[in-house]
Amino acid sequence: MKVSGVYPVLPTPFDASGAIDDSGMDAIVDFVVDCGVDGAVFPGLASEYDMLSLDERIGLIGRIAARIDGRIGFIIGGSSPDVEESLALIRAGKAAGAAGAMVMTPGALAGDNDALAAHYRKLGEAGLPLMLQNAPRPMGAGLSAEDVIAVVGAVPAIHWVKEENMPCGQRISAIRAAAPDHLLGVFGGAGGRYITDELARGAIGTMPAAELPEAHVALMAAHLAGDGDAARAHYERMLPLLMMQAVFRWRLTKEVLRRRGLIADAFTRAPGPELDEGDQRELDRILARIDDWTGIGVVQG
Repeated sequence: MKVSGVYPVLPTPFDASGAIDDSGMDAIVDFVVDCGVDGAVFPGLASEYDMLSLDERIGLIGRIAARIDGRIGFIIGGSSPDVEESLALIRAGKAAGAAGAMVMTPGALAGDNDALAAHYRKLGEAGLPLMLQNAPRPMGAGLSAEDVIAVVGAVPAIHWVKEENMPCGQRISAIRAAAPDHLLGVFGGAGGRYITDELARGAIGTMPAAELPEAHVALMAAHLAGDGDAARAHYERMLPLLMMQAVFRWRLTKEVLRRRGLIADAFTRAPGPELDEGDQRELDRILARIDDWTGIGVVQG
């Protein structure tokens, strides 16, 4: 399966007690599939992956793959400071039929490209094509474009890069200009906040959060049709929500999904700012302006 287009990173829904909401997970998978996405990613930063145990991540990888059932592509997240844990996740993804594994550059190896290459070569032995996720510090190593090219060039198992450092567009241009033949493409990240620039510079796809997949699908379709004006119009309409999501992260995504009737609770395990009454009213106003996408208007429920 070709890996490109809109690949939202799925959140992990929890009930009010903090336990994983399996039925909510199923609903989210069906929702993004019905919205026309090309694939999905789990677990990533937007999934609160570092708040999940290894067993929880492996169990959800199997559940999501079974729910997708070949309808769209599936990239598993194999990021961990422990290489053996990453290998366990990648093996679980391979057993579940995933197309590849996204692995963040370990921050502990920043500045040592030989060690980074050895790390990814080891992960490549698990049998899935790899996506190097170049996340900024302190989450990842925050590699320069030159360092990304050096590591990718040394590891034939790396087929894609997800670039999330600023300025994303310039870095995508630099990586593409010097990419080895085995690199099949670069995805944009950073929640889709710079998507128009990324696509204009040759990104093959985007990996946003999952609260507004139909908007990303519409934008991507306009881009692929060569209609730059329509793509930018979609982007400008969704930008207020993207900017709010940049502040509240998982809580914003889950609150929108809760309002859309997909999950019962917006509980997060990860720390971060909560939406107060004023933020909820601002979210009302933002969602009211894109009600033709969401169908939920200003009702909080």
